[in-house]
Amino acid sequence: MPQGHYENFPVASVLCPPRIRPAVVAIYHFARTADDLADEGDASPEDRLALLAEYRGDLIDALANRSASQRWPQVFAGLQRQADAHALPGQPLHALLDAFEQDVHNPPYPDRASLLHYCERSANPVGRLLLHLYGVHDPLALRRSDDICTALQLINFWQDLSRDGPRGRCYVPECDRLSHGVDAQDLATATDSPAARRLVQTLTTWAVATMNQGAPLATNLPGRIGWELRLVVQGGLTIASKLRQRGFDSLVHRPKLTVWDTPGLLWRAATMRHSPHAATALDTPTR
Repeated sequence: MPQGHYENFPVASVLCPPRIRPAVVAIYHFARTADDLADEGDASPEDRLALLAEYRGDLIDALANRSASQRWPQVFAGLQRQADAHALPGQPLHALLDAFEQDVHNPPYPDRASLLHYCERSANPVGRLLLHLYGVHDPLALRRSDDICTALQLINFWQDLSRDGPRGRCYVPECDRLSHGVDAQDLATATDSPAARRLVQTLTTWAVATMNQGAPLATNLPGRIGWELRLVVQGGLTIASKLRQRGFDSLVHRPKLTVWDTPGLLWRAATMRHSPHAATALDTPTR
């Protein structure tokens, strides 16, 4: 998983109701630990996959209310309690593990469809689990949640190009890279160029359009979950705007949110009216 994948996870957020906060924390620790197994340290890919298989076995036991292996008691004791208390569905949790295993294999992504399929397992399950905790199950809400989560994942990819390439990871679809005439080695070495900036511009526009599809969910849901989603949406769109403002130079500069962005985020979240106040016009000429 790319570094920073869980930056928007609302762990212990003041907007998270106390009744579901332990479940959110348990899901976070489950995903964070699996992420570390897949991506941290010096273990071989074979060893990482073996650990993830053991981890999945403990998940199966926890969801069946059986004793886990005790290798990760700090994860599965809490997850088991919360799964029982909130009837957590197993499919999204298994989908996250599928994504972590895919990261170990580190495959190329020939087209956007293959990358979206990855996002279906790496990002969308988090949103669906949170909606489950809030008791939101209708199909339209789930689809819009998927759009928001996918958009956040895509924005994170384009935000992290300066990190991922040198680490041997590339989430840029081959079809987009080739259409812009960008060499794969340039992405691997984080080499900036006008063609690379046009590529990032195209990819960011795609991510923002995806966010705009899901953003009405934030204004349709009442109470804390609506405010949580408004801030998540605006956080992702603010990173997209920062990419645009710098001419899409994310191969050499990683934009991030700072405390100075807080007033603007709060204002845009408060004034959302079925429109995400997005920087949808990402047509700033690249240098």
